[in-house]
Amino acid sequence: MIPAVGSAASNPNTNAAPFQPTDGGRRVRAALLQKVCGDDDMFALGSAIARVVQMATSEDQGTHDLAHYVLSDVALTQRILRLANTVRYRTAAGTAVTTVSRAISLLGFDNVRTVALAMLLVDALASSDHAYSVRMELEASLCASLVGREMARHSFYQGAEEASISALFKNLGALLVASHEHDRYREIQALLATGKHTSAQAAQMILGCGFDALSEAVLGEWKIPGVIVHAQRPLEAGALKLAVNRSEWMRQVASFSLDVARLMGRTPTPSDAPEAQALLARYGTALNLGAAELDELFETVAFEMTSLLQSMNLQPMPRRAPQEDKGGLPNVLLLATLGGEEEAQGTYPSGKPKNARDLLLAGVQDVTQMRASGRHKVNDVVMAVLETLYTALGFRFATVVLKDVRAGQYRARASFGLAQARVQEGFTFPLAPAGEKSARDLFYLAMENDADLMISDARGAKIRDLLPAWHKALLPDAQSFIVLPLVVGKVQLGLFYADRTEPAPEGVPPDETALIKALKGQVLAALAP
Repeated sequence: MIPAVGSAASNPNTNAAPFQPTDGGRRVRAALLQKVCGDDDMFALGSAIARVVQMATSEDQGTHDLAHYVLSDVALTQRILRLANTVRYRTAAGTAVTTVSRAISLLGFDNVRTVALAMLLVDALASSDHAYSVRMELEASLCASLVGREMARHSFYQGAEEASISALFKNLGALLVASHEHDRYREIQALLATGKHTSAQAAQMILGCGFDALSEAVLGEWKIPGVIVHAQRPLEAGALKLAVNRSEWMRQVASFSLDVARLMGRTPTPSDAPEAQALLARYGTALNLGAAELDELFETVAFEMTSLLQSMNLQPMPRRAPQEDKGGLPNVLLLATLGGEEEAQGTYPSGKPKNARDLLLAGVQDVTQMRASGRHKVNDVVMAVLETLYTALGFRFATVVLKDVRAGQYRARASFGLAQARVQEGFTFPLAPAGEKSARDLFYLAMENDADLMISDARGAKIRDLLPAWHKALLPDAQSFIVLPLVVGKVQLGLFYADRTEPAPEGVPPDETALIKALKGQVLAALAP
């Protein structure tokens, strides 16, 4: 059971006695804000959240940044892939989704971004000593984000997708109090249990501010965009009117989303509950909702919530409160063992997975299906292949280098791995060799001969002599690498490059070589005029 810590719709008693915050309440609020905003772990959480929130949605670079962010966290990668492989999202052909690039294409940028934000909250609070309370508030936040996403799908406002993020954070205040000031949280619950106070009043009396104000203050400290911070502000009581702008609409959706989440947490049949009629009376006109639309929303969100919890390895939440918190979130985020057999097989000392063939094969199937769908962009294919090479072969850095005629150079356009931004910026070289020595440059030779190079040990003198000075300076510790030229006809378009910091004496057997060439072939087919 999710406790009623929502807005006035969760507790319609508007005849409660007037109240004023006590000095003790003000001190609690100040101490809580100092703890939340001053703690190093919470500061790191805020920085990570701000980074994900501010990722652009309109540019290909935004999708690449999100993919790189997800890949930098093994646990998050596993969860996103698990979600993409649930019944809700699995492709009609039943082919497993094995790359984050494909998952983003399948789930949608905003969906993955919101899930990543939700995971940040869960991970940051997973070690709380107050398991049951935190878990309930986390579920409310996750459910609210799904409601917000459904509302955004039917909105005509540009940028409506941010409603899902606003809804996710609508419960941030209650979540932080449950985690960091659990005694105060229990006091608020006790006041609510009397039926004489709304959640806002109870929080005000104990904390010196409502949960909404606390959420707004913390998000402001985290430098979250103003439209999302503004969406945390409480709404006036009673039936709401149609919003006059996107900002007001997002406030309404955030509040409605949390109220729906609370109701769904209290009962398995929310459509039959009297609170459903109260939701329609309060939000129906403003959000263009009738009974049929609300019932459909309950059904859709319930199904989506099941998929999300499955992807996180979360067991269904019991609907009765336990006698006491035992400490440690039960069953929260046991890491998804995506490819458990793969982990058992391990890796070579170079870092290359021992089941590289299986991973490459899955990548080939994924990219083939992507192209067969006819709904892909060339950039999607390139990114999916780059990610497959990076993960399946255990590289520390992987990039795609393309010709820039205007700048007169080949330059890295996208990459994964170590010091991605710095290395990518430095990975450039002229379109034509500057002299006879440059003509013997390994990269020029590979493109000129359209030869796929797989160097297992770059420490030998002969290989070192063929490496250009800029590469030695940029990646001095590259001990094994591949170079895959992208040549269509006789036109040299660029290349894939990926390396490791250890030699790879295991080499690349013929079956893996064939799969790597198949991946490159998909890119060449996509690039061909």
